[in-house]
Amino acid sequence: MVEKTFPGQKISGRVFADLVKERGGSLSHSYFSNILAGKVTQPSEEILRALGLGFGVDWRFFKEESEVVDDVVAGLQFLAKRRTGEISGIAARGLDDDGLPPELLQFALSLLEDAKAGQSGGGGNSDAKADPKPDSEPDPERDSEP
Repeated sequence: MVEKTFPGQKISGRVFADLVKERGGSLSHSYFSNILAGKVTQPSEEILRALGLGFGVDWRFFKEESEVVDDVVAGLQFLAKRRTGEISGIAARGLDDDGLPPELLQFALSLLEDAKAGQSGGGGNSDAKADPKPDSEPDPERDSEP
């Protein structure tokens, strides 16, 4: 990654740490050197964010693929439910540039599923579609003859 990001340059731990600092992050040169040497194999998200700043990529680039997939799936599920109107009126307080954390997305989705289960009677068939109109109101499509 170092060679592809900084082609033809010799990047020391100090140079990289200074670059991260210039971009608003914090990373010690010795810690970066330990990462390159393979002595650090499970850096914290804070360190991953610093690496992202230094390499000019989103910090999630350095996460395990399965973690990123889970984040993406949760985000897409949330967006789909937002688009269909199942989720509305979200007040985004205290968000950072990364948006809602995946854990919060999963929690919101689980609350939505719990609410749906409660409305359908808990043990009923949640896939069955209820007639959206009350009985007193005729449905032209259903009541018309072919």
